[in-house]
Parts: sequence; structure tokens; C-alpha cells
Amino acid sequence: MKLELSAREVALKFVYYGPGLSGKTSNLKALQASLEESSRGQLLTLDTADDRTLFFDMLPLSFKMGGFTFRIKIYTVPGQPIHLATRSMVVHGVDGLVFVADSRRRCIATNAASFEEMREHIAAQDLKLPDLPLVIQFNKRDLRDIRSDEELNALAHHGRELVYPAVASRGDGVIETFLAALRLTWRSLETRYQMRSRIGVSEAELLEGVAEKFGALEPVDVLLARRFGEAA
Repeated sequence: MKLELSAREVALKFVYYGPGLSGKTSNLKALQASLEESSRGQLLTLDTADDRTLFFDMLPLSFKMGGFTFRIKIYTVPGQPIHLATRSMVVHGVDGLVFVADSRRRCIATNAASFEEMREHIAAQDLKLPDLPLVIQFNKRDLRDIRSDEELNALAHHGRELVYPAVASRGDGVIETFLAALRLTWRSLETRYQMRSRIGVSEAELLEGVAEKFGALEPVDVLLARRFGEAA
């Protein structure tokens, strides 16, 4: 996080992590498509012929509220094994994480390996995952042979992370996942830096303002409750 009081700007970095073809880029495309034009930047992406991210994607978002400009840069990491060094670089200095998992049963081991690798990259920064806001998204809920809702509910109850369902290719669950990551990140920053007293913007004001810019038709609490496990 970078706070510039003189310029009245708050800069945040989010990273969407996960194995190749899990839907990280689809999340960013859906976010960009849903957001009002004045708040969204150009999605920078470089794909290979098989639609895999070659280096990384980056989507810049900008929101104004409470007299401050919030600039959020959302990155994805390339999923292929050969891009290990790139993934480590992209994760450096992250404020909030979203792990995008593929819901299909055949991807359980691949998801687990990618999650453990993410944990190692965080540890290399002398941090542990509980120190960083993390939301897990199980994407591709529209496909066959996926892990059941009951199985993922049990997983959500067992862990400490928020777990959301999604079909990112059609935008389902994408805004909910992002808002959940933003809420956890803001709570972490509030604990460390007392953001509300420093800039005059509360968690509720931030989330409601951002949800409005995404054109959300329901209250934030309703959106955030659409997850596995206990109600948000």
C-alpha cells in the first residue's frame, strides 16, 4: 500500500494467483466489462496461441471517494511451470491475494501445488499467508465433474480463508470475489494504519462506493454472503 496524503491518493496492489487456465484473466476481463468507464483502465495482457498468459495481465482501476483517489492495480500470474520467477516477482509487494482454483476434480493436485507455491513466494518476503488478505475462488462451476458444493462448504469451514464460487467466463461470482478481497485488505490496512482516521473513508463507504461503480443492484452484504461456508 502506498498512501500519499499530499496528493490524496491511496495505491493498492492485488494479485490473482492460480494454475494455468484456471480463469485468472477471465476474472480481470469480467471486472473491466462490469466497471463504469471512468473508473477502469486498459487491460494489459499478452497471450500465447493457446490463450495462456505469457507474462502477466494488469488491470488498473481508479475510484474517487472522500476526497481521495484510490488506485488499484490487479495483476495475474502466468500459470505455466516455466514462469516460476515471474510469479515470484509479480507477488512481491502485494496487498491482497485472490487464489483462482479450477473446480474440476482432475485439477485438485494442480490447485494444491499452485497454492503451496504461492505460500512459498509469500514466505520469501518474510510473511505468512495469515498476514495477507486472501480470498479463494473456485471457478468453472458450470463444468462437469466438479467438486460438490458440500465438499467446498466443508473446505471453507475448515480453513480461515473466504471461499467463493464463480463462472468467470460469464461474470458470475467475479465482483463478489473482488469485493471480498477489497474488504479483507481494507480491514488489514485499518488495523495497521488506522485508515479511517487518516483519510476519512470507512470500510462501508469504500465497499458501497466501489460496488456502485460496478453497477451492483444488491447491497454489499448480500453480495459478500454468496460464498461457501458461513455467511459473510
